[in-house]
Amino acid sequence: MMIRKFHIVALWLSLMAVALMSCHDEPEWNNDAYGNFDALWTIMDEHYAFFDYKQVDWDEVRTRYRARLSPGITSQELFELCGDMLKELRDGHTNLIASHDVSRYWIWEQYPVNYDERVIDEHYLNFNYRRSSGIKYAILSDNVGYMYYESFVNKIGEGNLDLIFNYLSTADGLIIDVRSNGGGYLTNVETLVGCFIEKRSLVGSIQHKTGPGHNDMSEPYDYYFEPTKNHIHYLKPVVILANRGSFSATNNFVSIMKQLPQVTIVGDTTGGGSGLPFTSELPNGWNVRFSSCPIRDAQGNITEFGVAPDVKIDQTDEDTARGHDTLLDTAINVLLKKRQ
Repeated sequence: MMIRKFHIVALWLSLMAVALMSCHDEPEWNNDAYGNFDALWTIMDEHYAFFDYKQVDWDEVRTRYRARLSPGITSQELFELCGDMLKELRDGHTNLIASHDVSRYWIWEQYPVNYDERVIDEHYLNFNYRRSSGIKYAILSDNVGYMYYESFVNKIGEGNLDLIFNYLSTADGLIIDVRSNGGGYLTNVETLVGCFIEKRSLVGSIQHKTGPGHNDMSEPYDYYFEPTKNHIHYLKPVVILANRGSFSATNNFVSIMKQLPQVTIVGDTTGGGSGLPFTSELPNGWNVRFSSCPIRDAQGNITEFGVAPDVKIDQTDEDTARGHDTLLDTAINVLLKKRQ
């Protein structure tokens, strides 16, 4: 089976991160509250990718949180303190993982959801749709194709996409709904994007840490996607629906699709999450997962804080009460205007 180039680049960068952490002299931390705290802070200090981009004073954060430690602190209290410290990074890819809990920073909890599956199923799809590889698809009443991809964890194959695009071929345009899609595998992003490009295309670049300093970063390595071969290409107008829950691999998908001339992004800014995650272990067995390799878009921009839509709009309570999806209605109107 052929390994795609992006997969190779991502694997190589992950190995580079492992090698960097292995060859760097790591101090021996005591397995107590202070040792585990210092281990966590140092791992992040030397390997996290976005300190300067997010303007986080990590030394100040250490001073503030370490002052809250005490010899009698419980394991649960230490976990909560360390989890709160990691939230200072405002990074959904950064988690402290223990057997009893996982700390997390979910930016989309602070914003309107802008998505109600029931409204779409009942009032647009009439509970009549097809499903393949985790993709729900149908042709709406305005002869507009609709696909909802709930997670990039769900593997998609080019044969499955052929079936979907063949069914949607009579539609005048296509809506790809990735609202509240929390991400998954970048190889699925590559497979899907390949159906919308006609030539080898620069889609972004990746960096990795080269040393323990916050600015010790490699030059960006460009990566490219190839168009799918011997399979259906969809080249009609496309609208992508996104919200703040469109995170990680979905953020990457939206940033790539936004550069295509036939694509319009409608909804809210995506949830971000543009760093490839890496995991390290603390003395007590807890793991910390964090962003170690920044991914940039084709213009060299970091999209850690999200990708802005071309058309910004929120769901209204009035539309929800009437069984309407404000964002979906807007997307349909965008495609109908392109049809004229």
